[in-house]
Parts: sequence; structure tokens; C-alpha cells
Amino acid sequence: MTHLVCCVSAEEERRVRANDREYNEKFQYASNCIMTSKYNIITFLPVNLFEQFQEVANTYFLFLLILQLIPQISSLSWFTTIVPLALVLSITAVKDATDDYFRHKSDNQVNNRQSQVLIRGSLQNEKWMNVRVGDIIKLENNQFVAADLLLLSSTEPHGLCYIETAELDGETNMKVRQSVSVTSELGDPNNLASFDGEVVCEPPNNKLDRFSGTLYWREKKYSLTNQNMLLRGCVLRNTEACYGLVIFAGPDTKLMQNSGRTKFKRTSIDRLMNTLVLWIFGFLVCMGMILAVGNAGWEKEVGSLFQSYLAWDTPVNNFLFSAFLSFWSYVIILNTVVPISLYVSVEVIRLGHSYFINWDQQMFCSQCNTAAEARTTTLNEELGQVEYIFSDKTGTLTQNIMTFNKCSINGQSYGDLTDPLETQLDFSLFNPLADPDFCFYDDKLLESVKVGDSCTHEFFRLLSLCHTVMSEEKSEGELVYKAQSPDEGALVTAARNFGFVFRSRTPGTITTTEMGRTVTYSLLAILDFNNIRKRMSVIVRNPEGRIRLYCKGADTVLLERLHPCNQEVMSITSDHLNEYAADGLRTLALAYRDLSEDEWEAWSESHRFADKATDCREDRLAAAYEEVEQNMMLLGATAIEDKLQEGVPETIAVLSLANIKIWVLTGDKQETAVNIGYSCKMLTDDMTEVFIISGHTVQSVRQELRRARERMIELSRGSGGGVGKQLHGSPLPPPLPLSNLMDNISGEFALVINGHSLAHALEADMEAEFVSTACACKAVICCRVTPLQKAQVVELIKKRKKAVTLAIGDGANDISMIKSAHIGVGISGQEGIQAVLASDYSFSQFRFLQRLLLVHGRWSYLRMCRFLCYFFYKNFAFTMVHFWFGFFCGFSAQTVYDQYFITLFNIVYTSLPVLAMGIFDQDVPDHRSLEYPKLYEPGQLNLLFNKREFFICIAQGIYTSVVLFFVPYAVLSNATQSNGVPLADYQTFAVTTATALVIVVSVQIVLDTGFWTVFNHVFVWGSLGSYFIIMFALHSQTLFRIFPNQFHFVGSAQSTLLQPVVWLTIALATAICIVPVLAFRFLKLDLKPQLSDTVRYTQLVRQKRRKPPEGRLGARGGSRRSGYAFAHQEGFGELITSGKNMRLSSLALASFASRHSSSWIDTLRRKKHTHTPPSTSGEKTTRLSET
Repeated sequence: MTHLVCCVSAEEERRVRANDREYNEKFQYASNCIMTSKYNIITFLPVNLFEQFQEVANTYFLFLLILQLIPQISSLSWFTTIVPLALVLSITAVKDATDDYFRHKSDNQVNNRQSQVLIRGSLQNEKWMNVRVGDIIKLENNQFVAADLLLLSSTEPHGLCYIETAELDGETNMKVRQSVSVTSELGDPNNLASFDGEVVCEPPNNKLDRFSGTLYWREKKYSLTNQNMLLRGCVLRNTEACYGLVIFAGPDTKLMQNSGRTKFKRTSIDRLMNTLVLWIFGFLVCMGMILAVGNAGWEKEVGSLFQSYLAWDTPVNNFLFSAFLSFWSYVIILNTVVPISLYVSVEVIRLGHSYFINWDQQMFCSQCNTAAEARTTTLNEELGQVEYIFSDKTGTLTQNIMTFNKCSINGQSYGDLTDPLETQLDFSLFNPLADPDFCFYDDKLLESVKVGDSCTHEFFRLLSLCHTVMSEEKSEGELVYKAQSPDEGALVTAARNFGFVFRSRTPGTITTTEMGRTVTYSLLAILDFNNIRKRMSVIVRNPEGRIRLYCKGADTVLLERLHPCNQEVMSITSDHLNEYAADGLRTLALAYRDLSEDEWEAWSESHRFADKATDCREDRLAAAYEEVEQNMMLLGATAIEDKLQEGVPETIAVLSLANIKIWVLTGDKQETAVNIGYSCKMLTDDMTEVFIISGHTVQSVRQELRRARERMIELSRGSGGGVGKQLHGSPLPPPLPLSNLMDNISGEFALVINGHSLAHALEADMEAEFVSTACACKAVICCRVTPLQKAQVVELIKKRKKAVTLAIGDGANDISMIKSAHIGVGISGQEGIQAVLASDYSFSQFRFLQRLLLVHGRWSYLRMCRFLCYFFYKNFAFTMVHFWFGFFCGFSAQTVYDQYFITLFNIVYTSLPVLAMGIFDQDVPDHRSLEYPKLYEPGQLNLLFNKREFFICIAQGIYTSVVLFFVPYAVLSNATQSNGVPLADYQTFAVTTATALVIVVSVQIVLDTGFWTVFNHVFVWGSLGSYFIIMFALHSQTLFRIFPNQFHFVGSAQSTLLQPVVWLTIALATAICIVPVLAFRFLKLDLKPQLSDTVRYTQLVRQKRRKPPEGRLGARGGSRRSGYAFAHQEGFGELITSGKNMRLSSLALASFASRHSSSWIDTLRRKKHTHTPPSTSGEKTTRLSET
């Protein structure tokens, strides 16, 4: 029993026996039931109330309610607090219940999926939730994998199967999995029913690319790796069926382990409000103490004179105890400075903003039939304050679709469009096997093929032979290629259209159709690709017996392996490669070498020896490959376009103008990431310098970062500048005074850092250097980073820069980054939904990000700030009247207004107008927000609601309360009715003050509202009308007759509001409150207008907007930049030559800048970000190599 408890509490290893539920159940492994909901019918009420009372505000109001139940200290009825408190709790409970209902619905949908489970020798349909660890499951083509399975057997040869892992890592290319050889033949359910093997493996974890275990069966053991596993969330593709043993189920699966728990995210305004509420509570206590001291003095000096006929209440026996009770009474009365309705209103406004995002037709993708979705309602205003965006690359910036764009053959470049009206080539007449979807426009290349140019033919022959693509011919001439990487698919398809068609392969042959003639080559060897070699080769023998090596790879490694006679063509091709790279294309160089029979035999023997080596096998193979890949003849180069998502360069340009820094964090290689950086205009040839950090040690990374900073300072101060010279002359200068030097950086710099270098840069003693260097750059690209490193980079910027961060991605490898950032955005579409499930917002195209931030985010921040400023203003104006009245009522805790007005003021009379402003208000239209990105900067600097703005609102509220109390008090103290009866009574004063208050705050919101809708008109004038209707009803004789003890103001409203002096008093108070506000705003608009004021003025006086001139890309420099990028993985060459992935049926693996310069904003930005420099432009690329 002790052992069992230990396994459950801290699982160190997992033991699973096939087809033995009784054995597996003793370990109490998790079932396959997924539960993301929080409540059920029984637990909802107690758990939800417990959660709600974790909020300090709710506990505070409950405390006030308890105080109001004590008659000795309460001058207000208990319902003035319990009604709004119950309303808040109810609304929140309904919202939580609705959210949880949808979680239940989603859980049920997944848990009730059907799966075929082997039970007692036969396959039975079972719900996913009923699948248990140790069960054997049958999967069919295109089915989702129900749990983490050990692949036992497959309908494919050698126990192979093909899976798509889009929901796990965002990659749509196929991956191969293979069963252990001993179980690969157990394809029959009868054989599988008798399988009783036991698996001992690692406990549940979130590592998608690693699995370690051992299979024990028939007194033998077999090693298990990730290649033997099918993970939940994968989809079986191009495999008729397979069987798997459940190892991890439900919450233990790697998919769910990666999902984790979503961090509770709070906005900066939330955190500021918590601070302000504490300050207000302290202010409330101070006011209570002042009035309590006043009560003590009054009771001692004046109240004692009335003891003979007006004694103290029973528990009060001295003036000090009276003051103690008075303190608590005033705490109750003055608590409306922080009304509970504030929190309800904030949630309602956020909900409204979320629906606006969901309903935005301009963020709807018709191709995917996917709308934008706000998956949280608590972060909308934070969208208006983003300073850093962290983006994935593949599937987020790009479509992961490659197209053959240009090529260079024997010094001749093809694919350049000279005529923009040039039509697409029609290959169907020339080649019946051509792919109809292939696009190319340069007819010179097609003519070169037709006339039989030998170099052109050899170029496309190489592309048709040197690859690891699989082919399926579904019908005569209908070819479907399935490539391990989209690069390969694009190159083989290009060769196909130009007459060199790859038809099929066996482990030892490749069959092609060359210019209509079928040719079969003997495949002698595949020299596989890897990230160190950056090239792949094949050695083939043609039907005439000639042996030739074909090689394709990075120009940086291939050009140095050419025969010396290639100098002329290499020089021309290098220029072409430079041009292609400047256009952001992905390039490969192509070469060949003829081998004699003796050379082949000698090399084959050394290769065979290296392949069978038991130690240092990889190094020996690499040496063998290096030996034969020499003295090659250059054929040319290819240029492939990795298609960006629509509008990516424009979106990045607009966001940059809004002073948002964009970092790309990708698992791709440096070359691929840099090429995409140039394609999407994050990197440009106009940049002052691009720094590449690639050191492998802590010291080398530190030196490279330091030299980058030196270079920035040198370039920003001009060549020959004193600081630059001094720093450049020192071999290893002491740490720079970053706060002084980096603040003055001017120039457009970019930083590219590799994963191994980033690991050192993220260490505690180097964090500051890395952040200061990176944040001085306009663009940062981190390559070869792990999911954990993505999250660490985000956390580092959050900690060091105190800036609002946003992470956007599309795959499971982006989940940790999405959850770490203040705001997480998931890209929905073809690459899976795991990032979407972990995100706060989702949509299908990266280009929608500019509308989410610059329109919805900016509006949400503006609306929330205006709402909070007005809300605190009106409540201080409302509450502070009680404070002034205390000095005139003997500090007796008597209220100015009647209790019903106190209850209804924040719920009915003033709630809807401020809600309408908070939901619908806007300063400029959406298209102006996009046209003038600089409008976004006030949110980044938190200018619209901060401690200074809060104190201004409080001061205005206190000023209003002074006017609302003392003006009616001064006028009515000597006023009389027309019949001579004095008006100086408590009830007339209360009605006059309350009416003046409602009118003043209504006029104030009219002034604050910048965008009027039907709702604004209805709510403002409707609330004002409802005040008079409800007041006349509450002061009517009808209610007094029914409840004589509750309604003491009978007839007060009617008699008071019939007096002209009362209306003159209200008008005077309103004018004194509003006129200074109007005067201040007119002066501010005239003397110190904001950019939004200028935009509004421009909109009014100019019907036609003037677009800023488009910037022209600068000329390319003479710097050499390789455009090499090849999204390929090692291992497919060996798989092909082994024949393990061959099928009898040859089944394919188918399937503006601102016109108004706001110097005050720039000044504030420098104060806030002393480490963030402005940017200019220039050009150069530098590699900071290790010394």
C-alpha cells in the first residue's frame, strides 16, 4: 500500500502491461477523461462564492454589510449594501457558470469521441473517456490519436505509419513512426489479444520530442524511443490502419502536459486600481477619524448640555465611546468612494469590448471561415499598451508554402519579370505530366529546355534525382508528391514541369520521365542532409553505366568544394545568389561530379566501413561524405519563395511606426529565419548593421554582445567619434555604463542570436547585457530556440523592461511563450489549435494583429481610462458632501441624502451613461487609428490613467462636492417660499443637493463623451429622467401610506422643485462646477493639443486624407549575404535506402508616420525607457565571430 501511494503521489517510472486492466489499475493511472471545467452542480455555489470572496473588494463590502446590521453604528439600511453586493455576486456567478458550461460542452465533445478498443479478443467501440492505460487501440486513416500510444503494428511494411503533428508543433509535413520489429507482425486482433508485453518507461512529462522506455516480452527486452510513439493530438495519415498500446492517458498525455494551467493574468490598470483602492481606503479611515474626533469634541463641549432631556443611547456612556461608534458609522456612510458597482461596470465594459472583437468583420477570414475570438474578457485594455511582440515564424508569419521563383543555370538567370503583364506559362502542351498548379513566367527557361541545352537538362535532372520525396501515381499521369520538407516538394515539382518528372523509387532505383522518355537510375548511395553539412547528395548510375554524384546545398559550403575550373561561372552565380538573397528568397547551389568505377568502388568500401562502425559512426560518415563531395562542377542555383501570410510586411511596418518592437523566436535555422526577416521587411538592406551572435561559450557571447554595443555607439556618434574610438581601441573594455551610452543610440540595428548563444545570454549575470543590446535594436531574431527559451525571453523582457508583452504563435511549441506573455495570441488555421486553446485572443491571419492592437486595443484602453476617471470623479463628488455635512450636524453620522438615493445613485442614476461611454466611446475612427500609428503611444506610456490623473479626478470631485454642499447651504439658509415659509429645512436641502449632483455629473459625462451613439443619448437623458420619476414616486403619499416607517420624505420633491430659487441654486452650482472644466479644456486644446486632437481637427477640415509618401527601398550594398535555407531533417536518406518505407502499392504520403510630432510624448518615453534608443537607417551585416 505504501508503494502504491508513492506511485500516485510522485511517479518515478511507469509500468504498463498490455491487455491487463486489473494489473494496471492498481497503479491508479489517470483515465483518458479530460476535464478542464472547474465546477459541477453541487460544488458550483460554495466554490464560486469562496473564489469571489478571495477578492479584497467583495470581502470589504461583506464587512460593511455586517457593520450595517449593527443598529448602534448604522445610519443606513442594510439593503443599501446587500442589494449591490448580491447583484455583483450574481452577475459574476452567471458569467462563471456560462464559461464553465462551455468548458463542460467542449470536454464532453472530446470525451465522447469513439475509438476501437481490443477487449477480450474483439474490437469494440468505446468512448475516449473509457479508454484505460494498457488498452490496445486500432486507429484508421485520418483519425485523431486518442492517447499516447506505443505503436505495435501497422498495415504498412516494417510497421511504419505516417502522422501529422500540426496540433502539437504546428508543422504540417508528415512524420514517420515505426513499431518495434518484434511487434510489427502482430497485425491480427487475435495475435494482439494474446500480447502480454510489459512496458517500463519514464513518468508523464511535457517533452514532445523525447521518450525513453523498455518493452519486456518473451524474456527479452527492446529499447523504445520517441520514434515508436504516437502522441495524442496527432492524426494518422496515408496509413490504412495501425494498432497501439496506451501508455499515457488523459491529463498524463504530452499534449495535456504541455497545455498546463493558464496563468491568471491581470492588466496594469487592475494592479493600479488595487493600489488606488488601498489609498482610498486609507483616505476613508482618515476622514472617519477626523469626523470621530469632531464628534468627541462636540459631544464633550456641546452635547453634554442636552443630557437632561436628550440622553445618549443605552450603550453610550461617554463622549469617547460615542466617537468610536461615530467612526464606524462614517466608514459605512463614506464607503461609496469605492462603490461595488465599479467592479461590475469594469467587467461589463470588458465583455462589450470582447464582443466587438468577435464581431469585427474586418478580422474575419473568409478562406478559413474563421472569426477573431476574444477568449478572455480581462485583458482588452492591455492590448492598447503593448511595447514588445514576440512572434513565431512558421505558420505565423509564413504560410509554410514554398514556390519555385528563380534560378541560375550556367551563369544565366531565369525568372526575373521584365514585363509586369507577362502571363503564366502553360506547360500542359509541352508536358502532359506537368502540375497544373505550378506557376512560372519566364519563357526563356522553357525554351532552353526545349532546344536541349545540356546544362539546363542536367540542372533539372539533378532536381529530379537528388531528394527524398515519395511519389504516388493515383492514376495514369496523376502524380502526388509527399515531401518531408516543402522546399523539396517545390524543387521536384519544378523539375517535373520542365520535363524531368520523378515517377517512383525503390530502395535501389529512381525512375524518372525525361522529356517524355522513361529512365531508371540505380541509386547507389544517399549522402543525407544534416544541419552541420548543410547539403545532401545522391550517387546514381544511369542506364549507360556512368556514375555521377549530384549535390545541392548552401552556397557557403558548396562553392568552396568546386573544381578550380569553375571560377568564372561561380563568380556570376554568386552575384545571382546575392540578388536572390536580397529579395528574401531561399537559395540552394547545385553541383555534380563524375566518378569512375574505381573511385566509386574505393569510396563505397570506406563508406560501408564507416556505416558499420560502432564508435563515432556519425563522424566517420561525415568524413566519408566530405571525401567524395570535392572537385564538383557547378550547375547553378535555385531560389524559392517561402510565401508570407497576406499583409505581413505591411503589418510589421505599421506596428513599428507605433513604436512596437517585434522579436521573432523560432525553432528554425538561422538562415531560414534571416531570410524570412528580409522577406517580411523586419530586416532590410537599409539597416545600419545586423549583428549575428553565435558564440558557443559564455565568454564569447559576452564579447560578441559587448562588441555589438561598441559598434552601435561608434556608428551612432559617427566614425571618428571620441567615445567610439576609445571603445574600439580597447580589446576587452570594462562593462559599459549602459544607462548613459545606450540611451543615445541612433541607427537602425538588428540582432540575430542562435539558440546555443541565447542559453548563455539568458544566464543571470548576462541578462542585463543581453537586454540592453537587444532592446537597442529595431528587430531581434532568435533562432533554434526551444519552447522553454521562448518563455524565458518573454519573462526576461517583462522583468527587465517592465513593458507590456504580447506573444503570437500557432503551434504547441508556442504555448509556453503565449502563457508567459501579458497577452497571448493564437493563430488558428491549418497548423492546429493547441496555441489557440492556450491563448487569450485568436484569429487566422497575422495581419489582423494591427487591427487588434491599434484599433480595438487603443479604443479599449481609451474607454477604460475615461470610464475610471469619470467614475472616481462622480463618486468623490457624491460622497464628500457627507463629509462637509458632518461639520454642520454635530458629527452625528447623519446622511445628506435619503437612503434610497444613496442606494440608487450608482446602480440606476449614473451607471448606464458611464457604461455607454466605456463601451462605445472613441476619439478617432478606426481607419484614422491605422493611418496614424503614433496615436498608440499614449497607451504605451500609460498617460490616460495613472496616479497623476487619479489625483486630478479626485481633486475635481472634491471641488464639486464643496460647490454642491456650500452653494445650496448658503442660498437656502436665508431663502423663503413665496408664502414666506423658510426653505432652510433638511429635506429641502437634501432634495436640492441630490438634484444638483445628478445634473452636474450628467453634464460632465456629456462633456467627456467623444462619440455619441443612440445608446449614449438614451442612457444619459433616460437616467436623468429616471431620477425625477423615481424621486417623485419615492416621495409620494402612496408609498408613505403603505410603508410609513420607511419613506420619511413624503411630499419633499414636489414642494422643493416647485420653488424657483431651488432651480436657480441648482443652475448656479452647475455653472460653478462646469465652467472651470470647459475653460481648462479649451485652453489645453489651444495651447497643448494632443495628436488625437490634431487628427480630429484634420478630419473635420479635410475630406480627403493625404497619404504619406511610400518609402523607397535603398540600393543593395556590396555585402555578401547567403540566402541559403532548407527546412529538411536528417534520417530520410537512410530510411529510403533501407527500403523500410516502400509500399507494394507505392502509396504516396499525400495528402504613418505622424504628421504631428509629439515632443512631449518623446520626452516621456525617454524618461520611462532610458535604455530604448530611437532609430535611423543605414546598411551593413556583421557577424561577430568568436575570438
